[in-house]
Amino acid sequence: MINRRLALLSAMASAAAFAARAQDNPMLHSPHAGPPPQSDNDPALVALIAGPQRSAADKARDPWRHPLETLGFWGLQPGLVVADIDPGGGYWTEIVAPYVAQGGGRYIAGMADPNDPAASEGAKRGRAAFEAKFADKAVYGPITYAPFSAAGGFVAPPNSIDLIIYSRYVHDLMGIPGALQRTLAGFYSSLRPGGILAVEEHRADPRAMVPNATDGYVATDFVIGEARKAGFVFEKASEINANPKDTKDHPFGVWTLPPTRRSAPAGQPPNPAFDHSKYDAIGESDRMTLRFRKPASA
Repeated sequence: MINRRLALLSAMASAAAFAARAQDNPMLHSPHAGPPPQSDNDPALVALIAGPQRSAADKARDPWRHPLETLGFWGLQPGLVVADIDPGGGYWTEIVAPYVAQGGGRYIAGMADPNDPAASEGAKRGRAAFEAKFADKAVYGPITYAPFSAAGGFVAPPNSIDLIIYSRYVHDLMGIPGALQRTLAGFYSSLRPGGILAVEEHRADPRAMVPNATDGYVATDFVIGEARKAGFVFEKASEINANPKDTKDHPFGVWTLPPTRRSAPAGQPPNPAFDHSKYDAIGESDRMTLRFRKPASA
């Protein structure tokens, strides 16, 4: 632990220098000053992506997830208040939480409320494991939590967040009536005017989207349309996370591919005879990477 903290000192120094420059130039840190700048040349961010606070398993996914380029496209900057919706094992947390904390910002995990009687035991266990993993404030900063569920959406104070990361989760809400629009409405309310909604999702295009995206793949036009209904302005799409090898016709949907590598229908035990080689060669899914903004006049 001591070595890990010492290894982070160089990244913290870089972040401090960047934050000092940001104080002199509001364009470096204001999410309301027009399109977000590219931050993928920030040495503090580069250092944290390579840093010892990240798990080896998550680093191994970087060739598919492109964290430096993706966060730069979304406009991540030091000192922002960033909410990460259903962060799972913390792929983005390991990078974003220490980065914004070093600049005086704050990372919020949108997760199940353990005191919610409707929360499943699995969701409660996931929240407890996440809290334990990221408890070290010296490394990750003071992580806070805001309730998020399919039934209740995302609940945070109005106009309190600069950037919301909504990564690989749209498909999970599509079979629940009203859940996606309820969630997007919560995002819109909680973002400050000019704030950014960052979306990454498994992409159905050019194949037609199956009903309720039960294979995990969602049409880009559908996501853009739903966000616009909630009041967001669509700014830009990026091909950062495109994967032309993904044929999107896998026996167990997108979960056939890494990192899940499903070998049997959901709820059934793995099939030890299943040949993963074809799907491992594809890699992780073909994904849309989108940026939306809450109007500055909102």
